[in-house]
Amino acid sequence: MKAAFEEASKGMRKNEGGPFGAVIVKDGKIIARGHNMVLATNDPTAHAEIVAIRKASKKLGRFDLSDCTIYSTSEPCPMCFAAIRWAKIKTIYYGCSVEDAASIGFDDKKIREELCNAREAQIEVQMIELDKAECLELFKEWANKKDKKMY
Repeated sequence: MKAAFEEASKGMRKNEGGPFGAVIVKDGKIIARGHNMVLATNDPTAHAEIVAIRKASKKLGRFDLSDCTIYSTSEPCPMCFAAIRWAKIKTIYYGCSVEDAASIGFDDKKIREELCNAREAQIEVQMIELDKAECLELFKEWANKKDKKMY
């Protein structure tokens, strides 16, 4: 989780995106890192988890990441949750909840209501909150960031 936190901090401080970072681990080693790149790329799908999944898939030469685990500073949004499922990742460790993200302006409640609640829909996926206090520090920094651009 520390590596995901560092990735989020790096991207946020470079104004590449919000306070979100993710790493993918295989056999106890980090194989891919990603942070939110929405602002840097003008790509609304460039969330940390998506960036990390793309890097991991490229590195491994396959789309099936079922032997990997993802660590994210925030509970995945519906898009990222779906991508994690498509990648067949079975365990998600996350820092902050969707409610925490909403408290700093990243509210996907309407999207979740339109689709389905990922927490209830999980059948084969474990979602485990981890290191929330540290990840909330990123959210606090974002909330107080003077040069942030909301998206």
